[in-house]
Amino acid sequence: MAHSLQQKPKAVMLGVGLDTDGHKRITQGDNFALVGGTKDTHDEMTEKALKINEKLADRGKRLDDVSREEFDDIAHDVGLHRHDPEQN
Repeated sequence: MAHSLQQKPKAVMLGVGLDTDGHKRITQGDNFALVGGTKDTHDEMTEKALKINEKLADRGKRLDDVSREEFDDIAHDVGLHRHDPEQN
């Protein structure tokens, strides 16, 4: 008899650095994956992902547990801002 397990989807942050210096960079963490970018860009993405994880831990939460609004608040705290294509 097959059992169907309904699991909540796991939340993951994905960072993509669009600039390049010829090196291929990939960094994976507990709930993030970062690809591409120059050394500086990749380092900045890594720093922000780690800071987001620290802020989540400070709140006693995991990425899976926060609302979009709470995530936006945390991301804003570490210097990230949501891109609104309507405002180009």
